Amino acid sequence: MAEGLVARVKRLVSGGFNQVVDSIESASPETVMAEAIREVDRATDQVRDELAGVLANKHLANTRLGTTTTRHEELQEQIVLAVKQGRDDLAEAAIARQLDLEVQIPVLESAVADAGRDEKELEGYISALQARKREMEAELDNFRRAQQQTSADSAAAGPAAKSDSAEGKTRKAEDAFDRVLKNTTGLPGGVATDKASATKLAELEDLALKNRVSERLAALKAATKDT
Repeated sequence: MAEGLVARVKRLVSGGFNQVVDSIESASPETVMAEAIREVDRATDQVRDELAGVLANKHLANTRLGTTTTRHEELQEQIVLAVKQGRDDLAEAAIARQLDLEVQIPVLESAVADAGRDEKELEGYISALQARKREMEAELDNFRRAQQQTSADSAAAGPAAKSDSAEGKTRKAEDAFDRVLKNTTGLPGGVATDKASATKLAELEDLALKNRVSERLAALKAATKDT
């Protein structure tokens, strides 16, 4: 994958909204956050395109490797037959061809292995971007609810709320967005996580840990029995 795209994915997953914010700083916080989510979508599409190319190359390398290996095996049978028939000239020609194939096989195997590693890496990037998008969408929903609550509180306050200056309202919006931004970038502060969701996530992590421990223990027991 291109180095620029890798850097972009890492920036998005790590929560770097700064570039998007700087480019449209005159827009509302909600607009900035929505644009950041769209940027994640665009990056995901790019990574998917990269993955499609890797999968195509992997298929071609696999096909070529299979054909080359099969031909090498066929030549071996033909060499044995030629030797039995006393046709050393034919055997020598087949051996020469085998040698050509043998220097290609390691390269093809390496190409398949490299494509496999690239495939896993790209799939990991896609999963990370998708997870980040879900987090960002949740934060955007929290921000919208907070804004709705603020509007409701202002309406309930009556005429007194109307005396707030435009500058004061802008500062409140910026402060709210700063809290959301800090939360999405992993910095202290931000919109509080829903308590019920946090409890469920903690329970899920604990369950996953117990499952890994059980699998590791079962593998150790199996290895001990084999020895």
